[in-house]
Amino acid sequence: MKKICLIGDSIRMGYQGMVTNLLKDYSEVYYYESDNGRFVQYELWQLNQLIKEHGPFDIVFFNSGYWDMNIEPPMMEPFNPIPIYLEGLRRIVEMVRQSSSIPIFINSLPIYDEGKSKDNTGTGATITYKNSWVLTFNSAAEDLMKALDVEVLDLYSACLEGDKYYKCPDMLHLTNEGYAVCADKIVEITKRILK
Repeated sequence: MKKICLIGDSIRMGYQGMVTNLLKDYSEVYYYESDNGRFVQYELWQLNQLIKEHGPFDIVFFNSGYWDMNIEPPMMEPFNPIPIYLEGLRRIVEMVRQSSSIPIFINSLPIYDEGKSKDNTGTGATITYKNSWVLTFNSAAEDLMKALDVEVLDLYSACLEGDKYYKCPDMLHLTNEGYAVCADKIVEITKRILK
């Protein structure tokens, strides 16, 4: 049976069960069920552990961004300024390819109304969000992925089609309908690549 891996923040945690269910007869799906991937360095560590325990995978889907671009007071700048963010993404791609897997980058989702929200996975972090930040980080990440010849799953555009971009009341995470859209897109790519 095929094997895919999902790495990412709390958005990933919202669709991971749906992806698993949709692919149950097609592939095994691996992820940290109750651990938020947070920022690129933490995701790099998680990926290393998953490869060590379960790899290699056929495809690794990875997303990072909200935590990286977050400015959480008293900090005055993003947790990971763009050069550091890009270096983390580059290392994730390198690790995925070293394990003979196919990397697929998932861009960060649009923000309907800027604001802030508590992380919903118990970390205690407050995530501040602005769509201008998302556009800047996505643009930089997508340029890097193009240079590295990595496919980008554009969930940003997919979510623009939903009412208030499928945002739930905290305006950061998604409604079940939004998570279902994300899951469907992941399954579509998985079946296309692994047919």
